[in-house]
Amino acid sequence: MLALENVVIRLDDFGLRADLAVPPQARVAVMGPSGAGKSTLLGAIGGFVLLSGGRIAFDGQDITTLHPAARPVATIFQDNNLFPHLTVARNVALGITHRRPDTATRARVADALMQVGLDGFGDRLPGSLSGGQQGRAALARALVRDKPLWLLDEPFAALGPGLRARMIALVDAVAARAGATVLMVTHDPTDAAALGGEIVVVANGMAAAPRPAARLLADPPPALAAYLRR
Repeated sequence: MLALENVVIRLDDFGLRADLAVPPQARVAVMGPSGAGKSTLLGAIGGFVLLSGGRIAFDGQDITTLHPAARPVATIFQDNNLFPHLTVARNVALGITHRRPDTATRARVADALMQVGLDGFGDRLPGSLSGGQQGRAALARALVRDKPLWLLDEPFAALGPGLRARMIALVDAVAARAGATVLMVTHDPTDAAALGGEIVVVANGMAAAPRPAARLLADPPPALAAYLRR
């Protein structure tokens, strides 16, 4: 279980509080107005944003002060963070090592690429891939890291609705096989519904506890309702 206990984040004149828990293997969409702190919340969980107060724990372990690489977290960023001069296989292998991949690493990379539908694409450069294929490569890198918590910061925002829905379904399927918990920032209620599970609403300086997605979208609280009407 992921637990944020009395978490306080302060960045200049910005502030965010969170006191919530996410059960194992949950699917959670993180929604709210632009600038409310959705990406900041994920950054704090991933270790890229320091807390001003409170603690973050995963499966009972306090990870508040751990370096990002030491946390049980794999993050997929909006730009997919692929190095253009490296092949797809080398980009995926960076989830395991920054050295030249050995035989065991190459086998893990090949398996991950097969799971995300990129079998045979390992020798290509990211620039030769479509947006959806680049998202799949980033997902493969998260998979080889073998972390139980995946943080997705709008990695499919630039894709069309149909492809975005297919990518979310792929994330769900791959995460289910890996036994991973998924938190995904999105601006689109359709994406939140496709992910299923629950929604954390970030608004007015607070990240609310997760609530079932279908129920929340059917009867959104005022802050979310105002955002969805824009």
